[in-house]
Amino acid sequence: MADRRKFMKTAGLGGAAVIAGAPAIVKAQETIKWRLQTYSGAPLGAHVIKPQIEAFNKAANGEMEIELYYADQLVPTSELFRALQNGTLDAVQSDDATMSSPADVSDFGGYFPFSTRYSLDLPVLFERYGLNQIWQDSYDEIEGVEWLGAGAWDPCHIFTKEPIRSLADMKGKRVFGVPTAGRFLARYGLIPVTVPWEDVEVALQTGELDGVAWCGFTEAYEVGWADICNYALLNNVTGAWCGSYFANSDSWAKVPPHLQELFKITMDQSHYYRQVWYWGGEADLRVNGDKLELTTIPQEEWNTVVADAEGFWDELASRNDRAAKVIEIFKNYNAVMEKAGVPYRYE
Repeated sequence: MADRRKFMKTAGLGGAAVIAGAPAIVKAQETIKWRLQTYSGAPLGAHVIKPQIEAFNKAANGEMEIELYYADQLVPTSELFRALQNGTLDAVQSDDATMSSPADVSDFGGYFPFSTRYSLDLPVLFERYGLNQIWQDSYDEIEGVEWLGAGAWDPCHIFTKEPIRSLADMKGKRVFGVPTAGRFLARYGLIPVTVPWEDVEVALQTGELDGVAWCGFTEAYEVGWADICNYALLNNVTGAWCGSYFANSDSWAKVPPHLQELFKITMDQSHYYRQVWYWGGEADLRVNGDKLELTTIPQEEWNTVVADAEGFWDELASRNDRAAKVIEIFKNYNAVMEKAGVPYRYE
């Protein structure tokens, strides 16, 4: 009995006492430190990631701590993938295209023209239509990086200092935006310009930029771009930005399973937070926002853009088998939504 008491005492040093028949719990012996950089600047990051990181750090109870860095603070946004792969960063929140991912699905990250109508479309495409497995398979072929999951952000609108009321009005306007949507919109004369996120406001003020094609109304108001731009085009290019979480493979492998699960749970919490924040914000600011005059391109003219997107889809589908599978899923999903009708599609 004395030996048993002694064993129970010593077994409890540095960890929980071992109780016969109890399941083993793997705990980190020292605090695991991570550095995570997001694509977003601090004003936007306060909503799209900061609540998640704070919740994780609190729930991790000293076993793990994530240091959060905003756009370009440690490395330029375009170098996020490389920094993640070589271990400079432990984790990243970004869309595939903006972070210069070499994955063969990277064109579908960010804003892919007319792939979604609403923010809820995107998680359904991943969870129920097979995009989760396609993204997983794609990143499994790349050394050093783990894809952890995707979620939806806001729709893509164009905010400018001069109005856009026709396709001709787009010509020559220099806009800050995400790569794939920018490449598509360039056929109508928009000029995609890349500057550090923190420099966008100054670039708008100095005339280096004429507008942004990066976000929806909620972000435009939150980060101050609505204070500089004067007009908002209601015709949107797609209904939801597709963003993901990524981890360095070695860093992820060092995290015990229960903390890996905790990180994924707080990811889901973050996805839910954004769904509500964006969905409510977009409607409220279109109706009650007083900083931007709303403009539209006539539907008949805009229909030509929608038709052009079909060719853009087919062009990407021809690149490789995986891209073809993604495009097939988009087409099947949209066909189902159209047939389902209200409330899934209204027109």
